[in-house]
Amino acid sequence: MAASRVVIVKSGNVWTANDTPDPAVMTRMYARGFSLLTGERDDAVAVSSLFRPDDRVGIKVNTIGGRAISTRPEVALPLAGWLGRNGLREKNLFIWDRTTRELRDAGYATSAGRSGVKVFGTDTDGVGYEPDLVSHLNVGSLFSKIQTEFVTASISLAILKDHGLAGITAGLKNYFGAIHNPNKYHDFRCNPFVAEVFDAPPVKTRHRLTVLDALVVQFHKGPSYHSRWAAKYGGLVLSLDPVAADSVGWTIIEELRAAAGLPTLKDEGRAPEYLATAEKMGLGRARPASIETIEETVA
Repeated sequence: MAASRVVIVKSGNVWTANDTPDPAVMTRMYARGFSLLTGERDDAVAVSSLFRPDDRVGIKVNTIGGRAISTRPEVALPLAGWLGRNGLREKNLFIWDRTTRELRDAGYATSAGRSGVKVFGTDTDGVGYEPDLVSHLNVGSLFSKIQTEFVTASISLAILKDHGLAGITAGLKNYFGAIHNPNKYHDFRCNPFVAEVFDAPPVKTRHRLTVLDALVVQFHKGPSYHSRWAAKYGGLVLSLDPVAADSVGWTIIEELRAAAGLPTLKDEGRAPEYLATAEKMGLGRARPASIETIEETVA
């Protein structure tokens, strides 16, 4: 069986003079990342290999960390714009998270209009959570109607961070922001709950792609921002395998920790064991030997 492909796209030119990501560079990173991931040279063909033209695509971001350590608008909006220029309809693209306040605190201008890319939280009037509990394995949660009704396909566009309990928080755990009670699932270092929330039908049946925002990586003392332990990695991590994407993210965090003279997450007793659980559940591959990593730098 072929290895799961994970693509890392980096750029030394991603930061503007204002210390924000350059949307033009981000767009080039997405184009190259999709090409390497799908094997398609044409942007529209690469998009069509993952999405139908009539798909309503939810881009689930992570904005709980405020402006300093969240999925930035300068990362999410170029992805939505690029998708909209390559076969998808902008009115069918949703950038979303738990609350409008968190989105605004992270720098987003929220909008739920009929035309153009929509940016809004589950707490927006007329949205909310499904009234019926989804019971799946050890999880019992109400899922956001954005995930269950508004979208037909989902991208997890997650910030890559160290997490004091789970070890790391990345693409899989990003879907904790799609349920009403994520606080219930932090016992036992979030294992097996991260895998089980992802495996629940509202997520598993819609998820198409993981993109990890690794422009700035919080590699220690996460998930909140601490400048001493935050590194400008300048990359995006893309994969169709959600477990492999997070496994490579874990490797990146360990490399940054080693460079800073920190012990491994395993040595600290908080390795992200939910990745092995996810692999056992058939959600993807966690072991490096089963992952093909392609890394490229763009101008």
